[in-house]
Amino acid sequence: MNTTKKILITGASGFIGGFLVKEALNRGYEVWAGVRASSSRENLQDKRIRFIDLKYNDIDALTKQLNEFTAANGRWDYIIHNAGLTKTTSKELFYQINATYTHHLIEALSRSKCIPDKFLLMSSLSSYGKGDEKQFTPIQLTDPQNPDTAYGKSKLEAENYIRRQTYFPYLILRPTGVYGPGEKDYFMEIKSIKAGFDLAVGSTLQRITFIYVKDLARAAFLALEKESIHNKEYFVADGDVHTDESFARLIQEVLAKKQVFHARIPLPFVRIACICSEYLGKITGKSMTLNTDKYIILKQRNWICDVKPLQEDLNFQPAYRLKEGLEESVKWYKEHKWL
Repeated sequence: MNTTKKILITGASGFIGGFLVKEALNRGYEVWAGVRASSSRENLQDKRIRFIDLKYNDIDALTKQLNEFTAANGRWDYIIHNAGLTKTTSKELFYQINATYTHHLIEALSRSKCIPDKFLLMSSLSSYGKGDEKQFTPIQLTDPQNPDTAYGKSKLEAENYIRRQTYFPYLILRPTGVYGPGEKDYFMEIKSIKAGFDLAVGSTLQRITFIYVKDLARAAFLALEKESIHNKEYFVADGDVHTDESFARLIQEVLAKKQVFHARIPLPFVRIACICSEYLGKITGKSMTLNTDKYIILKQRNWICDVKPLQEDLNFQPAYRLKEGLEESVKWYKEHKWL
């Protein structure tokens, strides 16, 4: 490929964004990282990275900014819109940041004539809502999208903005559970098991699926760089299905932890804990991992999705299965003194 191709990666300071930037650099792109002035650049130390703080909240200001950027640097060949909010003290912010800001970026790009060859939206499996919890059949791309969380609804709204526009070809990726070095939510379970406790949710085993963050980044570029792939949508997972119980046992194995107390907490107790945690977050002004939106996600029993289209269209095969990914992640957590 032409090493002079330019790419914009928004949300570059986040967990997934940092790995997208590394993948782009490894592939020889001129990488522009969309990062807020207030965001940490701890994981963006490579001197080849160029930075831009996009003015999402004002279409006119954003259009002016993009016009000036294009005049000085030319357009981006590809854009990965990875910026988004996964937890907040105010659910209205999900819609503002995940949906409205996506709409503003699309419109500003069109007005400034900064039209990319492809625009990839990093969405979420949560935009589909609850899967079949009786037969546990995989969620299909053809299934109706009925998200039941504010987060999922905001991601669906962003998807709809992308689908309705006609300015440029698009791609929508919907990863399942993304884990890897530096990820914080699954790390909480790893840390708990390291301490000797595993508390699962609900009486029915939860079917869960994963994608290692490096594999997700690779899938994104496979989709961008294959010319025949445009205006397509994919679930992204490694193809394996686990239960919350087998996941915990695998973490225990990777940690070489002999004694772990495994227990299942009834859903009503979990709901109360999520409500209390969310209330505490509102008082303190902190976004809490446990909240009423998260409760709906924890309650969902089926996170299996159909990845055949991804495998067939992009010839995608994961480089990491769950055990290998967990081993690499745990090694990183130990090296960085998280564990």
